[in-house]
Amino acid sequence: MNRHTAREKAFQVLFQLDINDNNPDKAVEEHLETLEIDAFLMGLVQGVTKNKTAIDDIISYHLENWTIDRIASVEKTILRIAILEINYIDDIPTNVSINEAVELANMYGDEKSGKFVNGVLSKIIA
Repeated sequence: MNRHTAREKAFQVLFQLDINDNNPDKAVEEHLETLEIDAFLMGLVQGVTKNKTAIDDIISYHLENWTIDRIASVEKTILRIAILEINYIDDIPTNVSINEAVELANMYGDEKSGKFVNGVLSKIIA
């Protein structure tokens, strides 16, 4: 599984975990069913789960005229993954994390999601 696909699968699992309180490892197993579990995907899911409070604090600090509770689950989940990559994973260039996050937002969010995610991440890396 390439990293792009792993990010997409991690997004799907984390989105599900945001709605339903479940064990992250079990959620990955249930979501993938026939696919082999990828180490990068597991790292993203476990990293976001483990560091969720710190990541949410980073998001909250950089929001203008918003609260984290007002952010839709799609955008919140995508931001969490991108911030994990930017702040906790050294071998991924920041611009790659941002581009991947914007692409996921354009795929799964509404017409404004990509711009919103890009704007928040731009403030975080500035």
